[in-house]
Amino acid sequence: MVQLGLIGLGKMGFNMRERLRAAGHEVVGYDRNPEVSDSESLADLVSKLSAPRIVWVMVPAGEPTRATVAELGELLSEGDLVIDGGNSKFTDDKINAELLAGHKVGYLDVGVSGGVWGKDNGYGLMVGGAAADVERAMPIFDALRPEGPREEGFSHAGAVGAGHYAKMVHNGIEYGLMQAFAEGFELLESAKVVEDVPAVIKGWQRGTVVRSWLLDLLVRALDEDPELDDLEGYVEDSGEGRWTLEEAINNAVPAPVISAALFARFASRQEDSAAMRAVAALRNQFGGHAVKKVGG
Repeated sequence: MVQLGLIGLGKMGFNMRERLRAAGHEVVGYDRNPEVSDSESLADLVSKLSAPRIVWVMVPAGEPTRATVAELGELLSEGDLVIDGGNSKFTDDKINAELLAGHKVGYLDVGVSGGVWGKDNGYGLMVGGAAADVERAMPIFDALRPEGPREEGFSHAGAVGAGHYAKMVHNGIEYGLMQAFAEGFELLESAKVVEDVPAVIKGWQRGTVVRSWLLDLLVRALDEDPELDDLEGYVEDSGEGRWTLEEAINNAVPAPVISAALFARFASRQEDSAAMRAVAALRNQFGGHAVKKVGG
């Protein structure tokens, strides 16, 4: 049994706490929502843990994570360990690790995949940091990862920053896969020859080369809403797709699929695209093609 402090009990953190407790570990959670929190503050959480402590941070990336890590640096003691399991940019990890090193506190960055299904199915984990710190936290990782061979749901990707870098690339790939399924769905919907689109997509779940968990989730969505009419085609991005493209540019690695998927998300947010108005105007100018006037 391992004792763990867990900061951030949202959709992911709450389920992680439940999975860890089911595995027999002691978890003391803190969240700003008192209805789910086990402690009143970060200081209270730290006081309830026995040294040497392990504290896992699951708060939004950016300033919330940086501020939490900085506060923990003042509260924790030599030999303690902080794990950032949020979607932080990998460049933040070196800063966080150096800050904590000044207090002689260790640091690991962990990319976590699994979403709301992780409680039951387990979480894919990509870890960056020192081998000794990884080994110390391994009982936690083993409880969170999916059942089966460790190497199929867990990886020690490298030094500090490697875990979040791996998760960044993972999410970039995810963008491309989702976009491909989405475009295939739209084409099937548009084709008059296909009469039952949900049946076709469900029929891909076994024996085909495109079978996957994402496909299973698309089937689930179509079971609930066969034409997805209840949804608007507006898609946000978490930032990791952008970071993936930045790294592709920095390393001169062509990534046309991921870039197209990201730009498609941008396009989904435009109710009235200036670019497409310009395209319409140009087609009208050079070819006399018909245009739709506003209000006409």
